[in-house]
Amino acid sequence: MKHLVVIPTYNEIENIKEIVEEIFSLYPQVNILVVDDSSPDGTANLVKELQEKFSQLHLLIQEKKSGLAKAYINGFKWGLNNNFELFTTIDADFSHPPKSIATAIELINTGYDFACGSRYMKNGGTTEKHWFRNLTSVGGNIYANFILGKELKDWTEGFNTFTKETLSKIDLDKIKCKGYIFHAEMKYKAIKKGCKISEFPIFFKVRTKGKSKMDYKIIIEALFSVIQIKLRK
Repeated sequence: MKHLVVIPTYNEIENIKEIVEEIFSLYPQVNILVVDDSSPDGTANLVKELQEKFSQLHLLIQEKKSGLAKAYINGFKWGLNNNFELFTTIDADFSHPPKSIATAIELINTGYDFACGSRYMKNGGTTEKHWFRNLTSVGGNIYANFILGKELKDWTEGFNTFTKETLSKIDLDKIKCKGYIFHAEMKYKAIKKGCKISEFPIFFKVRTKGKSKMDYKIIIEALFSVIQIKLRK
């Protein structure tokens, strides 16, 4: 299947070259789309330089800073318009292990529609040491399972692979969440539409370069957004 890896970026000039090179070294058959959220640090310009080396590297620049969810949705629409059949979402900062894309592809090939990376299942884990972030992440997933009435180990994890049919069923124009909770809305809508979802373990690494985009406002917003996901038709 024609496979697109979508990488959203905002001020990732310290990471983008390395992540692009590693993905292509592992999976030379894929295409990569970097969706840059108007980074002031020159991320997009570096991607343009890398395009001279990699013909399967693409760049989509959002005219103004619009956030993570919008970046992904625009990336998915670009991919659908260019006839891609398989989509993988991955962070630019090496939080997600590129080598585990292979595991997701195997799950898709065995009949699943949506393969989700998970920190909270056997053989998964994280290097996060901040007690509050760990507490809110674990507690948030318990809370999401309770509110949404569906059982997943890791609702907000953003390392996912799914088919174009899954995107069509979800209806991207009806996605309302912003930030990391966007991933939970995608998963919930896929389950409600009857898509077959499987989780697989990943080891999440806290970034070593660049600045984290996570803050307390995002966490609080996510708690309220889970209720909105449940109430939306």
